[in-house]
This record gives sequence, C-alpha cells and structure tokens, in this order.
Amino acid sequence: MAETRVREIMSEKIVTISADDSLSTVEDIMVLGGVRHMPVVRAGQLVGVVSQRDLLRASLSNLTHYGVDQRRAFLQAVEIRRVMSEPPITISPEACVGEAAQEMAERKIGCLPVMQDDELVGMLTETDLLQYYARGPS
Repeated sequence: MAETRVREIMSEKIVTISADDSLSTVEDIMVLGGVRHMPVVRAGQLVGVVSQRDLLRASLSNLTHYGVDQRRAFLQAVEIRRVMSEPPITISPEACVGEAAQEMAERKIGCLPVMQDDELVGMLTETDLLQYYARGPS
C-alpha cells in the first residue's frame, strides 16, 4: 500500500502577500479569507510565512495599553517582513504526509509551503493534516 503524499491533501488555492505589505493588509486578508497562514513573496519568490500568531505577537508586544484605532495605525505602519518567519520551512509535494506531520510537530509550526522546482504549488496546514488523520486510512 502506497503512502499518502502531501500533494494529495495540500491546499492548492494559495493567497500570497508581499513582504512590503503592511500587517493591517495581511490581517484583513486573514479575517476575510478565514486563513491563519500566508506565504510571503518578494519578486515572485517565497521568502517567508506570516501567521495569525505573528500578528498577535507583534500587536501584544507593542500595543498592550492602546485602543483599536492605535492598534490599527500600528499595523498599517509595520511591514510584514519585520514579523514574518524566515527562511520558510518548505516541503515537496511528493513527501509522505507522515514526514510532513513530523516536521511540523518537531518545529512547532502550523503550515508548510509546498514547493516544486522553486515554485510555490500549495500549502499544507495543521487543518489539512487533522482532516486527513480524522478520516483514517483509505
């Protein structure tokens, strides 16, 4: 029996964000799109990943005593590249799902950008893995 590959369970609909965009832009996209992780690109190349956790950490460390308007102004002034995780930890679409799960658990990360021939082809998230394991072996 063949092991399930990352390509079989990854999300292929990917929304990327530029490293030069502001944190408020990524927050808006995450809220509207219901996503928790976004690949960050510069000149078409993957350079990092930004997560809701990164946004929260940036907000909490700088704005614990401020209101909504001050928080929003801060997020508009900060570029994503200042808080994103870099370099991105990636995986191949041909990797086994178990290998991906182990990598995410060991590194305590919530997603893996899926790269093939230096091109971003998908995202594998904790949710993708949980849904896969919840279904059980096919």
